[in-house]
This record gives sequence, structure tokens and C-alpha cells, in this order.
Amino acid sequence: MDSPSALSLIPPVVVMAIAIWLKRPILALIIGAVVGLLMLSPGQSLNNFSDIAVNVMKDETIGWLILVCGGFGAVIGLLIHTGGALAFGRFGAKVATGPRSSMFMSFILGCIIFIDDYLNALTVGEAMKRVTDKYQVSRQKLAYIVDSTAAPICVIIPISTWAVFFGGLLEDNDIAGKGQGIAVYIQAIPYMFYPWLAVLMVMLVTLKLMPDIGPMKKAEAETQAGRPFECELAPDQLQRAVAGQSTSHQASQQMQHHTSDEYAVHSIEEEFEDSNKQGKMHNFVVPMLMLIFFTIVLGKSFSEPDILKGIIATLVFTIIYYSVQRLMSIGEMMDVMMNGFKTMLPAISTVIAAFIFKDVCDKMLLPQYVIENLSPYMTAQMLPALVFLAMAVLSFATGSSWGIFAVSIPIVMPLAHAVNADIPLVIGALLSAASFGSQACFYSDSTVLAAQGSGCNLISHAVTQLPYCLIAAALAFGGFVLLAL
Repeated sequence: MDSPSALSLIPPVVVMAIAIWLKRPILALIIGAVVGLLMLSPGQSLNNFSDIAVNVMKDETIGWLILVCGGFGAVIGLLIHTGGALAFGRFGAKVATGPRSSMFMSFILGCIIFIDDYLNALTVGEAMKRVTDKYQVSRQKLAYIVDSTAAPICVIIPISTWAVFFGGLLEDNDIAGKGQGIAVYIQAIPYMFYPWLAVLMVMLVTLKLMPDIGPMKKAEAETQAGRPFECELAPDQLQRAVAGQSTSHQASQQMQHHTSDEYAVHSIEEEFEDSNKQGKMHNFVVPMLMLIFFTIVLGKSFSEPDILKGIIATLVFTIIYYSVQRLMSIGEMMDVMMNGFKTMLPAISTVIAAFIFKDVCDKMLLPQYVIENLSPYMTAQMLPALVFLAMAVLSFATGSSWGIFAVSIPIVMPLAHAVNADIPLVIGALLSAASFGSQACFYSDSTVLAAQGSGCNLISHAVTQLPYCLIAAALAFGGFVLLAL
């Protein structure tokens, strides 16, 4: 296109429509890219798509992201397979002596396991559900605690799969320089209002400083009366669960079809099923501590950690650490690491598709069109609040927190630059919206895993936690508006 026009809006509209309709952000991004290329040059669309795809795969950021995401998956696979993750959860469960302490311990475990929301949701739920059953805490309450300390915690901790993913996107969109994505991400952490509020609210709930409201109040009352409300497990199954008999496989079979990232979720569930049930806690704690240590020490500074070097060093250390204990053969560890790498393929594929779509949007002059038409009516102060509101709705509708961020960032960030908005504040608004969508959407992967790990019916979990999500979202929006004023 020679000049910006309204036609450049067609590919993003197509992407949003397909993502909402099919709940498939990768497919939506690819179709949107194809639509844009057909509009630019129908006869050369195949050649252009091929050229763009090759150029994307040559991108240094893509290579870094594949290695880091895959490395995270490999580390997670080892932590789960040895049984270390479950052992860590069991240790935390021993501290619980009543309803309040069992809920608070679930909250603490969720805060500690910050490396990945999938690992968080399954580990905490699987470890704590028998303890909370013992003290008549509803499975819905446990699932809410798990869900509120999965994505929200991973968002505000810069050593996580979320930070890696979003940091890579910030670099690719020239918001951060090469190798500076995590540093820019860290600058935005204070402005990630929704995750902070979600964590604060669930802490108040676990300490019983905030009352149960709406459907959650009914679920708690029914559970304390011995009639689990819409629980996935029948009362006799609950009794067996309290006695220590696992029902996670049945729960997994009932829940698998709900997820938006079926392959990754199913693979992680299988890894938990095959894990060593007699695993030792140090096999989880030591590698986690070494990951933090290596990431910080091998980086340029505390504010510029080097996650890739940290992961590589952690994998080498963990292989040696497990080999000395003869937990697995080298061949078995390689298989587990490869399976862990595969669980990150949906995230990697989303990034690649997003990069391709961004290149097509650039060729159609989409950023220039948006800037020319919206900047006269948009103020730097109100942009973060409006970005949070719009992206939260889209993230909730699509169930794709990562996909929506990948789609929106090429449009939002140029506009933010054009109106001289505070860039870390806008990034904080985007990530707040992504976190809200991940937790609140009924069919997002985080919601599904929280329900599955806690042994709770998916819809019952989603309905009972929704009022809390909406309260945190309203307060977050209010926070962005107050900053504007």
C-alpha cells in the first residue's frame, strides 16, 4: 500500500473474529496474515508468505525465545517427573492445621511456584486438595486460590515463562532493544494492577478477612454441610480423596476437552500421572533456587537477568544432581526434557504466528493508519485505562491471554509512542488485561488446569471465582483512571 487506509484494519478484524469464534489464536493470526497478503498482492501472496516466514525464523529474538521457552519446558518436565513438585506440595500441606491455615498454605505454595502457571496450577491443586477436603474447604475455593496464584504470580515475577514470552515480543516490536526485553518488562511490573490486586484479594480471602460472596458462599456452605456443591467428585470419591487415593486421572479425562491449549495441558497432566509419587522435596527446591541464582548471577545486573544462561546452567546442574542420586538414566532424562520442550510448542507457535502477522500489518501500514486517526482523540493519560478495558474484554472473550497480547501490541504500542504515553504504564495495562483474561475466562488453559488440579468442576470453578475477578478488574481500571486524573 502506498498510503495508510482503512483497509489495513481488515486483517486485525479477521484475527479478532476468528479468535473469538474458534478460540484458536494461532490459526487466527495465520489467517489474518494470509488475508493481508492477498489484499496486498494476490498473485504473490504465497511467495510473500514464504519470504516473511523465513525472515521471521531468522530473527534473533525468535531463536532466543525458542531456546528459553523450550528450556523452561525441559526444566518443568524434570521437576514434575522426579516427583519433586508433588513432594514440595506435600511438605507445605503438613503445616496446615485448620481451614484458614490450609487455605493460606495453598496461597503460599502458589506464590512460591512462580516459574510457570501450568506447573503452579497442577502442583498446588494436586498437593492441597486432600488437605482442604479434610478441613471442609470447598474445591471451588481451592481452585480459586490456585487460579489466583497461577497467572497473576507468573506475571509479576520476571523469572517465569510469562516474562520470557512478553519480553521477546517487546524486543520484536522495537519497544525494547536486543536483550533488553526483560529489563523493560521489569519497569512495567509496578503498573500491573490486576495481578497485584488479584493476589492481594485472594490473600484476604484465605485469611478470612474478606467474606465469601455470590456462588462461592453457597459452595462453601454446602461443603461444610457435607454436600459438595457441583463438585466434580461424588461424596464417596471425596472421602477416598481425603484418605489419600488419587482421582486426578478421572478428573483429567473429564476436563481435557475444555482446554484451549490441549496439547500442552494434556502433556503436563500425563507427566504428573507418571511422576514418582515418592519424590523428595529437595529435587524441586534445589533446581528452583539454582535457576534463580544462575539467572541473576550470569546476567549483566539484578535488573537485567540472563534467563537463557540461567536455564542452560540449571539444566546442566539438574542433570548432574539427578544423576548422582540415580533417579533416572541420562536417556530417560533426555526423553523427559524433550517432552517438556514439546509442551511449550503452543507458546512458541503463537509467537512465530504473531511475528508473521506483525510483518504483514507493517506492510499494510496499519500502525500509521491507527496513529493518524486515533492520536488526535487519544490522550496519553487515558490510553492505559482504555487499553486495559478493551484488551481485558478481548482476552476474556477469546481465552487467549498470550495471543491477544501478540495481536494487540503492534497496534497499541505505536499509538502509545505517538501520544507520548508512559510506555511501562501501557505495558502494565496490557499485561493486566492478559492476566485477567487468563484467570476469568471460562475456557482458558489456566482456568482449566486450576479446576483439574483441584478436582473441581470447570464451570463451577469459573462461576464461583468470577465475582472476585470482576472486583479486581474494576479496581484495576479505577487505578488506571486515577493515574490519568
